[in-house]
Amino acid sequence: MRYSQSTPSLFAGLSYIINVAQAQTGYGPPPAATCGAANASVDLAWYPPVKSEINSLPAVLNGSGVYGFIFNSSQGPLDTYNWCNMPHTNPTTYPKVNDSSYKLEYVEVIHRHHKRTPYAANTFPVESYAWECSDEALFFGGKPINPYGNSSASTYWDVYSSPSNPLVPEGFNGTCQFPQITRGGLDDSHQHGVDLKAVYSTMLGFIPEHYDSKVVSYRVSNNVITSQVASMLIAGMYPSRANRDTPLLTQPDSIDSLAPGYTCDTSGALFGSYGSGSDSPAWLAHINSSATLYANLDRISGVSPNASDWHMSFDHYFDNLSARLCHAKALPCSIANTTDCVSMSQADEVFRLGEYEYSFIYRDNNQSLPASVSSYGIWVAELAQNIRHAMGDGSSSVSNATAVRYRHNVAHDGSISRLLSILQIERMVWPGMGSEVVFELYKKETCYFLRVLWGGQILTSSHPALGRMDMVPIETVLAYFDGLVGVGASKIPGLCQTPECDVDGEGCA
Repeated sequence: MRYSQSTPSLFAGLSYIINVAQAQTGYGPPPAATCGAANASVDLAWYPPVKSEINSLPAVLNGSGVYGFIFNSSQGPLDTYNWCNMPHTNPTTYPKVNDSSYKLEYVEVIHRHHKRTPYAANTFPVESYAWECSDEALFFGGKPINPYGNSSASTYWDVYSSPSNPLVPEGFNGTCQFPQITRGGLDDSHQHGVDLKAVYSTMLGFIPEHYDSKVVSYRVSNNVITSQVASMLIAGMYPSRANRDTPLLTQPDSIDSLAPGYTCDTSGALFGSYGSGSDSPAWLAHINSSATLYANLDRISGVSPNASDWHMSFDHYFDNLSARLCHAKALPCSIANTTDCVSMSQADEVFRLGEYEYSFIYRDNNQSLPASVSSYGIWVAELAQNIRHAMGDGSSSVSNATAVRYRHNVAHDGSISRLLSILQIERMVWPGMGSEVVFELYKKETCYFLRVLWGGQILTSSHPALGRMDMVPIETVLAYFDGLVGVGASKIPGLCQTPECDVDGEGCA
């Protein structure tokens, strides 16, 4: 896809348009320091996102290109949606606070992993070319610690095919895992770390120049690709950690709040009632309108038209095609007819439809808020507890982490999407590789305020109490979070066991 300038109205809503003068001089004065009421009451209702090309089905079906978004390189303007490497906090575009009376007290970062090979389930029955990953190594092993004992070798997987094994692997041949973070994704992860360190250490002096596990903490999900990203990102932030033992926090898979990994029947029922796989007319409208596109893609790919997982949404085709383009690989051609290939305009249509789907699932339907709250409320409650701890109220969400003031979470698109849904972002997109949300807690005199960055710029919410999330009184934010999920996520077990008919207010038949 070609680089091109984005539509100003679109990217202003996405918070990616960056005014160079503002980036250099700082944003206008934040609100005066007036502490909100300790028992602040905040409306917990869903508010719709703004209408744009992204969530307008006629515009999606009849449009061309993908709104100036980038799908073919990790390199591009720092203010432009780039699926391969999304905008993130960096020293060039960071919106400085120009009122020195505001003191940064706590930072929590969460972002999607960086670019990878596609999931095996998203590869075609037979791929026309191989995908090689011999330019990187993914290390697996273990060694005794606490106390240290016998030494271990640094071992990594070396994928190969045996001439004595007559079976053909699913999808791509070659030396990759599906998925794994690619060499390019590893480099993007490293640069992400470099940029964050440049802002929060070099520019702001908030985190130490040298790694201190008592101050800086990293967390990953149970999916190994997040650990692959973290290993490079940490070395980007702290080069001295290269080849050094560095802990990554993780929760048991069955209760992991970050991915999320915990079971929530209510959330699944809500998402399934109107989104992917549902028989909702609103959802099926774009699926049925794309029958010709599906037929062409199926013919070229060899995917059966009866493969329901490929045809309940555009997720599979989106992942397959975008992963190729992000790694400078050709769009696929038919095995039976090598002149019959996916065109760029067809790929663009898949990408427009995928962006539409994520807006529909996570923002446009009024059930998106309770569906996201129930399935991501535990992580939000942990964030709230970390914020309270930073203000001297209660313990941290992690034991023995009393002095941590910078927490870093490497997660997934489902994590970021649910979080943006809970924040009721004004304009929803599919969070691309490396998509980042940052929570910054500031103190002015005796009052605390929260600033939220999305793609390195101030996030704008449709919720009137949140609005442009630039120095929102912390009482407002905590009242909103607590009202939705409960202190300590106390509401989530009940929400996840409540029948869908109770959640949406319709009542059970």
